[in-house]
Amino acid sequence: MNFTEEQIERYSRHIILPEVGGIGQQKLLDAKVFCLGAGGLGSPALMYLAAAGVGTLGVADGDVVDMSNLQRQIIHNMDTIGVAKVESARRTIENMNPDIRVNIYNKRLTVDNIQEIIREYDIILDGSDNFPTRFLMNDACFFEKKTLISGSMFRFDGQVTTFKSQDGLPCYRCLYPEPPPEGMVPSCQEAGVLGALPGVVGVLQATEAIKEILGIGDSLAGYLMIYDALSMSFKKVKVRKDPECPICSENATIKELSMYEERVCAL
Repeated sequence: MNFTEEQIERYSRHIILPEVGGIGQQKLLDAKVFCLGAGGLGSPALMYLAAAGVGTLGVADGDVVDMSNLQRQIIHNMDTIGVAKVESARRTIENMNPDIRVNIYNKRLTVDNIQEIIREYDIILDGSDNFPTRFLMNDACFFEKKTLISGSMFRFDGQVTTFKSQDGLPCYRCLYPEPPPEGMVPSCQEAGVLGALPGVVGVLQATEAIKEILGIGDSLAGYLMIYDALSMSFKKVKVRKDPECPICSENATIKELSMYEERVCAL
């Protein structure tokens, strides 16, 4: 380990932790984490991963920064309204920590490009804003044997879990076999979301990613963490592997990627 004086100062609070130390900090600097979405969830997740010294960050998002995003998407600011979200995120990250290499993908992920993109990364964070993309990411992570850390939110509630189907643990489809019918779940524009809520959920995703990189603590794999902002309560529930799961069971019926019809809402 050959840290510069600036790195020793920057990461000193990590290095003095026995569970991290210099070896752990080097693991973070060597790690590659991909984040789907530079919105409400991706914003805090990316910022804390960058601050922690995760050496390579990938971020994909096809949208541009809008005034309405600033209520919760803290990686953006007034100066980047109208700028591609991935570019805005890159500027913030590089201004925060010059150690970090940022790969940006100003596009939506599809059946045709998702596997090639995530293949280069160790851990995947999903902060996407629609069910079809969530199912696509789960399936791609299953086929590429990638750890997937999923976050979601609705009004005042948030959920976080880690999927490690490559280790025989449940996948996203074990929890939600199919997307809900069109119109059953209100869009974010229709239902609204508390501005600070994605901060909590995104930071939990970043924390899980850091733990996975360091190999410390207890993983959320096999569990679902539910956060209720109004009651300020957390509940962790067991997620069981579905013996009839269409992708990760012995009798799987899904053998290749496919895309559901997309219904977009801006987180």
